[in-house]
Amino acid sequence: MLTGMPISIALGLTVLTFLFTLTSVPIESVALKLFTGIEKFEIMAIPFFILAGNFLTHGGVARRMIAFASSMVGHWYGGLGLAGVMACALFAAVSGSSPATVVAIGSIILPAMQKQGFPPRFGAGVVATSGALGILIPPSIVMVMYAVATAGQVVTGPEGERVTSASVGQLFMAGVIPGLMLATLLGLTTFYRAWKFDYPRMPKVSWAERWTSFREAIWGLLLIAIVIGGIYSGAFTPTEAAAMSAVYAFVIAVFVYKDMRLRDVPRVLLASANTSAMLLYIITNAVLFSFLMTHENIPQAMAAWIVDTGVGWIGFLLFVNILLLLAGNVMEPSSIVLIMAPILFPVAVKLGIDPIHFGILIVVNMEVGMCHPPVGLNLYVASSITRMGITELTIAVWPWLLTMLGFLVAVTYVPAISLWLPRALGMM
Repeated sequence: MLTGMPISIALGLTVLTFLFTLTSVPIESVALKLFTGIEKFEIMAIPFFILAGNFLTHGGVARRMIAFASSMVGHWYGGLGLAGVMACALFAAVSGSSPATVVAIGSIILPAMQKQGFPPRFGAGVVATSGALGILIPPSIVMVMYAVATAGQVVTGPEGERVTSASVGQLFMAGVIPGLMLATLLGLTTFYRAWKFDYPRMPKVSWAERWTSFREAIWGLLLIAIVIGGIYSGAFTPTEAAAMSAVYAFVIAVFVYKDMRLRDVPRVLLASANTSAMLLYIITNAVLFSFLMTHENIPQAMAAWIVDTGVGWIGFLLFVNILLLLAGNVMEPSSIVLIMAPILFPVAVKLGIDPIHFGILIVVNMEVGMCHPPVGLNLYVASSITRMGITELTIAVWPWLLTMLGFLVAVTYVPAISLWLPRALGMM
């Protein structure tokens, strides 16, 4: 990786070199593992959510969500900034991707904020950090990655009970309350800074205008109800929900809002296929890495060693947070989850940490990693929209980044934040 080689290839070559030189694993089984590794039904959700996000980004859904959010909170301090946070939260609930959320909301709201007289740094800070909600508020591609990375692992818990990995549906429900909490905290940070520096406010609009903007945005907002309601009610699995959302987003963009022409569809399909292929290639090589780890009993040995050292769950989770934040400096979220989750998951279970709580903790760490340099994906996306350098953007995001770090501590040590809703819905 230090030579600039893509992470997927670095992973694959490392594993193959190890298998050829230090083990007696037949090479046929490696080829089989590469194929069966991405033959999981859950992985199908990833290309569909990417496709749905691309249709929504190009199809005018974001613009209508911003108009609705502005009508609701635009008259408060930092009105457009607050509308940006709210619009990011709404768009996150239909896209499943942070960079997609930053592009969709940022490209519309940032020019509007500059026109109103907001400092460019303020707008960039709001959108780059609120866009990270894309992977915490369900549906979330990173949650699917975590479920895939830990799938099939059955570990003995501290009381001798057998604990299996979390399902995608459980993780989606567990992300709802943390997602809403973080959106509220980012909104409060935005409001406080706007109040402190007396940033512009929009004129208050009537309830009739709010109703009109809500009616305009209703088709995009309905997708939230379809995905979450469908998964909770058992009408369809998360993968089927992803396929549903892709078809629904296509119909909305092309036939309802008509912001996208049929001749634009092949371009969106191609862009989605490119992104999906890149992620699936990382998954393939990460599955090989996970197979090697399991074959050499590395996670189990690590779990036994950490339990023997007497480090409790509190110390272990602190170590995990530091490790993941450091990894966020050099890798993007999908790679971190696919590499780290299979190693850390057995240790967490051995120490009595719930797999769902652990999954949400990893996702929040990934959110923070997306907003700080040098590899913060959201910073690069925001940089391409705002034409600001990464250094300037880093300075711009720090108030919101501190809020996210505070929230990370709360999620780490208060499991109920993640676990209350899935328990209340009878999903665990």
